[in-house]
Amino acid sequence: MKPYWLATAPAFTGGQSADAALPSRADVVVVGGGFTGLSAALSLARAGVDVVLLEACGVVSEASGRNGGHTSAGTSQNLAALIDSLGVQRACNYYRSFSDAVAYVQAVVQTEKIDCDLVTSGKLKLASKAKHFPGLAANYNALRQHVDQDVELLDAAAVRREIGSTAFFGGLLQHKGVQMHIGKFGTGLAEAAARRGARIFEQTPVTALVRRDGDRHEVRTARGTIVADRVLLATGCTMHGELDWWQRRIVPVGSFVIVTEPLGRELMDMVLPGRRNYVTTRTIGNYFRPTQDQRLVWGGRARFARNDPRSDGKSGRILQAGMRATFPALANTRIDYCWGGLVDMTTDRLPRAGKHDGVYYSLGYSGHGTQMAVQMGGVMASLVMGQHADNPWDRGGWAALPKHKGEAWFLPFAGLYYRWCDLIY
Repeated sequence: MKPYWLATAPAFTGGQSADAALPSRADVVVVGGGFTGLSAALSLARAGVDVVLLEACGVVSEASGRNGGHTSAGTSQNLAALIDSLGVQRACNYYRSFSDAVAYVQAVVQTEKIDCDLVTSGKLKLASKAKHFPGLAANYNALRQHVDQDVELLDAAAVRREIGSTAFFGGLLQHKGVQMHIGKFGTGLAEAAARRGARIFEQTPVTALVRRDGDRHEVRTARGTIVADRVLLATGCTMHGELDWWQRRIVPVGSFVIVTEPLGRELMDMVLPGRRNYVTTRTIGNYFRPTQDQRLVWGGRARFARNDPRSDGKSGRILQAGMRATFPALANTRIDYCWGGLVDMTTDRLPRAGKHDGVYYSLGYSGHGTQMAVQMGGVMASLVMGQHADNPWDRGGWAALPKHKGEAWFLPFAGLYYRWCDLIY
């Protein structure tokens, strides 16, 4: 089923026609039409660079258009845990980068006048078990001490004023965070890039990158070959083309989402009076939020499997059962949308961005790409143009996963392990 975000967004009209010939050369070729690629193309086109973007399917048709629609501050790990593993300075730099990325998205929306239902919402992380609350308290203290004074630690009673459920034992509220209609934002970003001069070719998968000299590459597709002075790879966990160096370092993990019928304002006021972005503390947890037309978006890693119609259906039923258990008031609510997508995970759940064999790249957002992908598109555009830009995700050696060639055969075993973790912790 088509994701809610894509089914309810306007069509992208600024792309090159299906029979348009590829140019023989370009200053920069961007591979991938998600948020990173579109943001980079926009920044490059603004600077007068001759930029061509090649997308295997349609713009924002993969991870950028298949997520839960959260744009929140913070990394995949909580700050306290990140400090324990990386030290205060690096952990805080990483956290601030994600926080700054939220502001970057807001600036793009304002500058390009993108109509995407952008509202400030904040994020509430919910303790799924009583034993999880001390971890939230530790993170609250770390945030207050080092990076963010605008946070609140909520006990169970306060959480019940925020959310119409008795399933949680407290929460951590971070006020910096927004919601937007992901499909409208993605289409608007693509239209802005095209309006500024980027040439965008959909349905044009890249089959090979052949290095000529320095950073120059032949970018080969079924439609022809472009000689690019520089190439930016922004593909997430794509299986298209000969990109095995990156595919051996990214783990594609399925994430699944359902969206309810419109609930009406009265029922939404009962279920989610705070109208925030919500995540739970379980290892295999859930993420959810309302939409402007009063629907509930409910997602999670219901099954450790790749998405396809059969897998999406099974995952949808698991998600619906979890939603009903959390919100009994939604027991008879119809599900209008169900879909799956792939998250480009790294082993430490932090992004990677840099340069390999003359190819610039930014990927591996690990489920937190809505904000970071947009910001990193701008960062990588600056680096591609030879300008200085702060890139915290160029982190040195990046080892391949042993015996991993893009197809994550080990995911069912990882799923069993994470379920065991949820049972004991």
